Parts: sequence; structure tokens; C-alpha cells
Amino acid sequence: MDIKEYPKPAVTVDIIIFTVINNNLKVLLIKRGLEPFKGKWALPGGFVRIDESLENAAKRELVEETGVKDVYLEQLYTFGEPKRDPRMRVITISYFALINSKNIELKPQTDAYDVNWFDAYETPDLAFDHKKILEYALQRLKWKLEYTTVGFKLLPKRFTLGQIQNLYEIIFNRRFDKRNFRKKVLSLGLIEKTSEKTKNVAHRPAALYSFKKKMGEIIEII
Repeated sequence: MDIKEYPKPAVTVDIIIFTVINNNLKVLLIKRGLEPFKGKWALPGGFVRIDESLENAAKRELVEETGVKDVYLEQLYTFGEPKRDPRMRVITISYFALINSKNIELKPQTDAYDVNWFDAYETPDLAFDHKKILEYALQRLKWKLEYTTVGFKLLPKRFTLGQIQNLYEIIFNRRFDKRNFRKKVLSLGLIEKTSEKTKNVAHRPAALYSFKKKMGEIIEII
């Protein structure tokens, strides 16, 4: 076999970053400053250099286009439809992560001239096949929250039972029975009650809990 007979496709990485802001699940998007799709919103990402790993490329592009760094990224899926990029044959490897958006300053750089958080379920029209990639990431996120503790990355170090339920309702976009949900969470041994309670609240102070399992541990939560 002569490998010269096979044209070489380009390889890119696309990154889906989720967070929760004001009780809404948000996704990080950049506004493209270059063609193709100049002026349209898209997922952060770009081409993989010949001398770097896929994960390093994803982390570099995330910093270059949004200013976000020091984020644990998990490989999601590979998308390779022949005409997904009008310039050439491009295969993209997607990564996703859950982060706490507090203390993160967004800084658009390189070929992005704006960056912002958008409602993950109501985004503007996205460039390339990024809508498809986002939809897959949302489904994968739900699967992971059903069977792992990864969702707790979005909670503060001390949290109430109400905050846990609210987080799951935001991501699954539906309501859970309060009594049954809390009973299930407490029965799993995931959390432990602290001696602290909420302060400066209009209602009765609620007990604060802390997480005691290894983050990402596989366990059936709902």
C-alpha cells in the first residue's frame, strides 16, 4: 500500500465547556473573527499542530480563544462527516468539561473577537456542525450525571440538598420529586452533613453538606 495515494485530512479539536449561572445551564461560545462563518458563534477550538497531543491542542485553543485555563477536559466523541468544513476534509475530536464559572475572566483572543456564556438549550445558530456536537455533549452530560459524581464539580465546597436537586433539574431540564430525590441522594453515602448552616437567608437556615466521594466515581445516582 502506498500511503501517498491517500489525501491527508486535517485534524481539529472542539471544546464544550458547561457551567451553571443564575440557575441555568450555560455553554461557552466564541464569535468567529475569520472565514468561514465569520461573525457566527461557535465552540472554541482549532487545528492540531503536528507536534502536539490532542489534549494539549484542546487546552491551548481554549486558552487562546477564551482565556480559560487549568480545566480538566474529557474526550467526548469524534466527528468526521466529509463536508462538515467547507475548506477541506476536517476530522474533529471534541472535548467537554464542567467548571465553576466564578473567578473566571473571559478574554477573546486570536481568531475570536468575542466570547460569552449562552443558555445550553437555546443557543444562537452555530457554525459548522457545532449544534450537533453540542447536542451530543448535552446527552452525554445527562448520562454521566445519572451514573457518576461528576456533576458535583458545579457545586460549591459546602452546599444544601436543595442546591443538589436544583443542579440536576437544571441539567436534565425537568423536575424531580423533592422527597424521593433527597432520600436517594442521602442513601448513597455521597455526602455528609457539616456543622454549618446557610446564613443571611430569608427562610429557615438549611444544613450544609460536603462531598466525601472521589470526584467522577461511578455510582447510580438517579
